[in-house]
Amino acid sequence: MKAFSQSLLGLWSQLALNQRVSLVVAALAVTIGLAGLVIWSRQPDYQLLYGRLSEKDSSQIIAQLQTQNIPHKIANGGSTVYVPAAQVHRLRMDLASKGVPTGDGVGFEIFDKGQFGLSDFVQRTNYLRALQGELARTISQLEGVRSARVMIVQPENRLLVTNQGVKPTASVFVELSKSRLDTDAVNSIRNLVANAVQGLLPDQVAVVDNKGRVLSEDLKQDPTLASASSQMRYRQQIEDYLAKKVETMLIPVLGAGNAVVRVSAEIETEATTSTQEKYDPDGQVVRTQTQTEDVTNSTEQRTGGATGVTGNTPDKPVTDAAPARTGNISESNRKNRTISYEINRTLINTSRQPGSIRNLTAAVFVAQRYAPVPADAAPGTQPVPQPRSAEEIRSLRQIVINALGLKAADGQELDSLISLQELPFMAESVSEQITQIQSETRLQGWIETAGAYVPLAIGVIVLLVFVRVLRRQKPEPVPIELLSAPAPAGAANGQNGHGMLTPDMLNQLIQQKPANIGVALRDYMAVKKN
Repeated sequence: MKAFSQSLLGLWSQLALNQRVSLVVAALAVTIGLAGLVIWSRQPDYQLLYGRLSEKDSSQIIAQLQTQNIPHKIANGGSTVYVPAAQVHRLRMDLASKGVPTGDGVGFEIFDKGQFGLSDFVQRTNYLRALQGELARTISQLEGVRSARVMIVQPENRLLVTNQGVKPTASVFVELSKSRLDTDAVNSIRNLVANAVQGLLPDQVAVVDNKGRVLSEDLKQDPTLASASSQMRYRQQIEDYLAKKVETMLIPVLGAGNAVVRVSAEIETEATTSTQEKYDPDGQVVRTQTQTEDVTNSTEQRTGGATGVTGNTPDKPVTDAAPARTGNISESNRKNRTISYEINRTLINTSRQPGSIRNLTAAVFVAQRYAPVPADAAPGTQPVPQPRSAEEIRSLRQIVINALGLKAADGQELDSLISLQELPFMAESVSEQITQIQSETRLQGWIETAGAYVPLAIGVIVLLVFVRVLRRQKPEPVPIELLSAPAPAGAANGQNGHGMLTPDMLNQLIQQKPANIGVALRDYMAVKKN
């Protein structure tokens, strides 16, 4: 250490005035830079607490922060507040418990104050404003949503309704804090608004983001599957459901991550209606039976004289013979029978809506099975593959067929619909995954720890490099003969011809080689002493 100090002092004594000034300025610059880096590294990492605040909310938040002596920064004219990153979540919960910020929207607190003399229209308008504000506050709490605005349109209540088809609608504008909002979040927004407004359906809620994209367009329910997006979404839901159903059945047997199932479904997209009418002549049933029977009897009798020539002769005397009797007897019978039969008639109306599954196929990958490693095996021994038998593969295929509910059609085999293969999976073991996760976590911790000391280390390295460069730049010694050389012709009167060093010669040497004059003088004085 003493030798290093002496070398530095010697180096300092050899430097000219301008070099010393440059060295001092450079040392001050390095010191100031190091101090700035240290101060900057010790400053807290500020993150956004709230943005786009109103003046009222901003003043309330700043008052709360000042009360708790929490450092903070204000930007964008007071509408944005930054606090240390370690206290962001705690402050948000603390401020939320105190009702700060209230937000630009008005909630149901609008009815806290008594308002007399208001018309029914104003009351309904205030209720609609309060409902929109409450929904906007709730939607803003979703992950990925920075702010939200809700607009609800409800038909007017009139005594005589002329148009029964007018339904309530709603629009939701969301400002996202990330590039895209998940489909589940968009669907939850639609259902949240629809269930808060009477008579509003989820399909009547439009969700738009700050980039002008309609997020709810692909989520509208189409019972007729008329659009291509509805067909693809319905097909994906069916395939995912069936694939998950098979995987959850195979996981307990094969283990997690040892089976991959993909199902392809062919969906009926056309709606059909058919009417069928059948008659069965053998299935006759007596509907009505009518029987009519008429019986007619008539008898006619007449009394008169003898018949023949005797009765017609006037001169002949009447005898005691009995008078003659004549008669007409008629009898008629009539029967009518009418029977009406009802023929068996079957009328079948069949209506098929789109969405039925016409055909299913599935592809299943099963991980290759390995024989257990013996306990006395050498370290590093790899497990030996143990392929499954054809009977086991057939059993697994039958399980998949039964889980999907497949039925053989005419001339079709079920085995052709299910492709099941046993292949080795390129997957890491659980222990390797745990080791990798632990190493990544440890590396992340080291990076975070080193981040606080990187500026200081950079400053120290710059200082060491600067000192090393200075040590290498030693002045070149001037030959003693140069100082002992005779004065050039036309020199000043102060120089003589015996090689004596004069002030004029010294000035001339300083002008020629100012960086090396110190070494030259030192060597010259050492020679003169000797």
